[in-house]
Amino acid sequence: MSRTRPTRRHLAPAALTAGVVASAALALATTGTLSAFTAQITNSANTVASGSLVMQETSGDGATTCLSTDTTGAANGVNTNAFSCTTINKYGGAILVPGASVSTTVAIKNAGNVPATTFTLAPGTCVQSVGPSANPSGNATDLCTKLSVAVTSGAATITPANSTATSLAGTSITLATPVAPGETRSYTFAVSLASAVGNTYQNLRATQPLVGTFTA
Repeated sequence: MSRTRPTRRHLAPAALTAGVVASAALALATTGTLSAFTAQITNSANTVASGSLVMQETSGDGATTCLSTDTTGAANGVNTNAFSCTTINKYGGAILVPGASVSTTVAIKNAGNVPATTFTLAPGTCVQSVGPSANPSGNATDLCTKLSVAVTSGAATITPANSTATSLAGTSITLATPVAPGETRSYTFAVSLASAVGNTYQNLRATQPLVGTFTA
């Protein structure tokens, strides 16, 4: 009598795959998630801001101050950052006789929080008019050419030699470079009337705008 050998059952590939999936599903059901090592940094305070460049001018006696942000009737003067200061007279406003001179010192400060890479002065056109006296005026028409102007800072003379109010008009003079935030520079403006002028120059006035500019 012969014995029948038992046959081996071979699992089909599909059945094997199903078993692996079921095992994975069981693992997820048990732990809730798959674990891993992680490391992370979040920078939530990343900011950048624009700086401010503000010019402050103070008279030599410290009594008068003008800021580039000073405005009349404007909500925010930094929008233009350009102010016409009529309370500081760099030419002194003195009444001169032939050969006399007047010196005026002003302090310029960078009141902003960024450095001014350059500080320039641009004299405008010198205009002659009738002087402050009620007396008759002379008939000379070239007073501006008879006024010598020198700008100094400490021992250094900044304006070209033999400068007159007329020759400075339309030029750009570098006063300083750079000017750090909070830094103050002092400048003296000396104006003299030529000694050779005569009666035709009596009771005349010269006016010249001076525009100082910080650039960053």
